[in-house]
Amino acid sequence: MLRFLSCALFSLSVYANSDNFGDFLQNIRLQAIEIGVSEKTLNATLNNLTPNPQIIKYDRSQAEFSQNFWRYISSRVSQYRIDRGIEELSSNKNILNDIYRKYGVPGHVIVAFWGLETNYGNNTGKYNLVRSLATLGFDKRRSEFFTQQLLVLLKLIDDGKIPISSNGSWAGAMGNVQFMPSNVKRYAIDADGDGKLGLWDSKLDIFASAGNFLHQIGWHRGERWGREVVIPNKFNYELAGLNTKKAVNDWSILGLKGANMGRLPDSNMKASLILPMGHKGPAFLVYRNFFAILNWNRSILYALSVGLLSDTLISMDKLVAKPIDEPLLSREDIIYIQKSLNTLGIDAGNPDGISGPKTRNAAKQYQVNSGIPADGYIGQQLLQQLKSKQNVY
Repeated sequence: MLRFLSCALFSLSVYANSDNFGDFLQNIRLQAIEIGVSEKTLNATLNNLTPNPQIIKYDRSQAEFSQNFWRYISSRVSQYRIDRGIEELSSNKNILNDIYRKYGVPGHVIVAFWGLETNYGNNTGKYNLVRSLATLGFDKRRSEFFTQQLLVLLKLIDDGKIPISSNGSWAGAMGNVQFMPSNVKRYAIDADGDGKLGLWDSKLDIFASAGNFLHQIGWHRGERWGREVVIPNKFNYELAGLNTKKAVNDWSILGLKGANMGRLPDSNMKASLILPMGHKGPAFLVYRNFFAILNWNRSILYALSVGLLSDTLISMDKLVAKPIDEPLLSREDIIYIQKSLNTLGIDAGNPDGISGPKTRNAAKQYQVNSGIPADGYIGQQLLQQLKSKQNVY
């Protein structure tokens, strides 16, 4: 089966370069038949299908401003999400306790994911999944990925696992916890035994699927995701970042303390130090369960929001650091930073206005070279420092 799917992806990547959507769909039909999708399902899903130009617009759009930690957290770990999450945690206690016994993922963590993904099921998406994925598969930018998702979706529909008219996000994610079709296939659980994957309407299926997913991607029973810490003066900020892992005891020796200035626990658990707003902002030691959250969504800010919301739902370790009022960077600001770093001979990658790992690593190298705290933070201070050098334009 996997061999056929691999062949399908190879030929679909060729058809994605065609301007003829009909040819693309015909190729989809051929490859879907090879993996066992019936003509009945293909006729019902693909006949008269047209691409949705709005989907391409969403795919191409970039946020006008980069998010910083405080803006991101305040909008996602809102009082509504906290209050509603506490209610859902209480009302679904028995189901969530069963999920914990089976998969080792606590209920407050699953509820936090649920709240962040779809606001507790209030926003599961309004776009027809087949049309969205066909549109993105036909598009050249990420044809191979989305055509794979489309084929998996068609097989799930044909097998009766999800409804034929299902809606989801514009990018093809579905249900209360927003699984892509390949993750539905690998991790979704029919916990209520009705033969369907009730990711829209069965809390048994929703919670079991989330628990199974997290278990499979690295969640460890009985362990925390991380904790807020305080950094001492004259700290070597080059140690910050997900690539550096030290035992908690070693971080204690380096002077780190708990958020309330207490001693860190006596532990040899490996942890990384992250500074989401640089050396002037909050600091967190994160453990291997944080990396499991990143396997769900690669955004550090998203992973922190899951951790902080889940802790708040059980009145555990509320955030101590005080907000910093810092103007957001525009996309043009980040492009300026990237161009400036490249001009200085520090490779920040293609100036695309997205402050990804390569840009952060380049910023850290610039800071090391300049003798300033090397936290790798892409913010106003870095922008002004680079502008003062007038290296670009």
